[in-house]
Amino acid sequence: MINLKQLAPAFAVALSLAVGAVGPGPAQAQAQAQAQPTWPGLPPGAVEEFMTLRDGTRLAANVYKPEGPGPWPVVLSRTPYLKDGRVTEQTPNPGEQLAKQAKRYTDAGYVYVLQDVRGKGRSQGFYAAFENDIEDGYDAVEWAAAQPWSNGKVGMTGGSALGITASSAAMAAPPHLKAAYVVVAPADRLSYSYPGGVLKDKDTIGWLRGQGVSEEVLDTVRRRALDDVSWNRVAMTTNRKYIRIPIYNVGGWYDIFNGGSVDNFQWLQNHGANGARGNQKLLMGPFGHGQLSGDLAYPGSDRLSLGGDQEIRWFDYWLKGIDNGIMDEPPVQYFMMASARKGAFSPKNRMLTSANWPPAYREVRYYLTPEKELTTKAPTAGEAKTSYRFDPTKPVPTFGGANLTFERGPMDQRQIGQRQDYLRFQTPVLDRDVAIAGPVSMELWAATDGPDTDFVAKLVDVYPDGYEALILDAPIRTRYRGGRMPDQIRMMTPGAPEKLVIDLWPTALTVEKGHRIAVHVTSSNAPRFEVNPNTGEGPGQATKKPRTATNTIYMDATRPSAIVLPVVYPADVD
Repeated sequence: MINLKQLAPAFAVALSLAVGAVGPGPAQAQAQAQAQPTWPGLPPGAVEEFMTLRDGTRLAANVYKPEGPGPWPVVLSRTPYLKDGRVTEQTPNPGEQLAKQAKRYTDAGYVYVLQDVRGKGRSQGFYAAFENDIEDGYDAVEWAAAQPWSNGKVGMTGGSALGITASSAAMAAPPHLKAAYVVVAPADRLSYSYPGGVLKDKDTIGWLRGQGVSEEVLDTVRRRALDDVSWNRVAMTTNRKYIRIPIYNVGGWYDIFNGGSVDNFQWLQNHGANGARGNQKLLMGPFGHGQLSGDLAYPGSDRLSLGGDQEIRWFDYWLKGIDNGIMDEPPVQYFMMASARKGAFSPKNRMLTSANWPPAYREVRYYLTPEKELTTKAPTAGEAKTSYRFDPTKPVPTFGGANLTFERGPMDQRQIGQRQDYLRFQTPVLDRDVAIAGPVSMELWAATDGPDTDFVAKLVDVYPDGYEALILDAPIRTRYRGGRMPDQIRMMTPGAPEKLVIDLWPTALTVEKGHRIAVHVTSSNAPRFEVNPNTGEGPGQATKKPRTATNTIYMDATRPSAIVLPVVYPADVD
């Protein structure tokens, strides 16, 4: 069984999104020093061991061994969250929980090693989130393989920041790393920290400010929306071609790294190097980076019944050579979400399997109409458009979404209320189910009266009682419509419509008969995303007074705005 409560460390307030967006600096070093807690001591059953990296830095690890004679295969995790835990009022004895986590592996016949990454806990060095984890991960794997308690076969496991460190080590291709189990990790931190070129505000700036990081450093964060070598040096999208191992990827449809879990599986399974290609697994569940908010509760979101402990089965196959049938099972397991009001969820919420991701689908465009409808019929009008005023001093408030540090998931968008700058388009009440599984995108023909602005699109499942359940949402900053390289930045021509493509990430959802499919279009979503001042200034400058923009959406024959849905045909769809 995969018990998502066991993955709780992966859903903690993650440096993967927050500090990971900042380059090393004095303010970080000061905040880091202040954050180091008093050492709580070793967890029960742990033996502390040290290794020396190639540059002489010493890292500390807790080693948990099974009963009886060794050597054994090793499961390694590398954490910025402290191998001995952090003492808080809620967790006065963190070592007990860590020991319980370790026991899962030792009971299954593995040495479990939990290592403080460079600059964290009992390890030496300066912490610059994920900048050193390719080289450090290589050295840690090879150190673990060479210890007397190890038989030389090493697997890596972990979620969120620990998933990133596992992926980083895999990119280094250490010869003794045989497999990994990666939970909720991104493919590219640039894309997930700045989706569509828009900074995830509360999950980055707000969190960092709360840690005492200086405004000077925060301005550096705001300016990092462009693609550059520092992002790509550690990016999976750039370096996953070097991965040569099987990886079991676990992700959530409302997770902050939703698309990363899917993208990493998809690329490695179909295009990866020898050893990786054809040996990947993907599990996508109905959860987020923490407890979901709102009035929906998907069955099995806290405990997914998959016929056994997938992680242990995975390592048994690849580290012990036990033919337990896991590689004979479909490579993809995904949760098809459906109607899920608390206490009254539909039986169409269920796990499905697929030979690959995405499953076979047909692109269906639902077109926006001037009557605020969605239809599969392409528009024929010569000109049709609607405009609204976007005042950046009065942004649309956030309710749900793929958030880390505040309320997340399929919250009711009715809370936003009726606003002239918030456009709702919806189908008539469905007379049959519509099931989607795969990538969702928005093709938006739009114009603005200034040099730059934002547009935000949301996919919403409208319940019979009017509950507007948020499924996906994403922004685009118009200056980045051509890409994120410096020579791809182009300001808008005032009043000239252009086609903007918004990547809403993948999902799997059955919008049931009696519901409506809706698309919401606006230009802000705060504090989830940074608000565009509409001035055309570069990120982090803010020397001009914010201006109110008039933004226009087009919906005619030559400029058809539509959401593109990946429609699938499961056998139980009416």
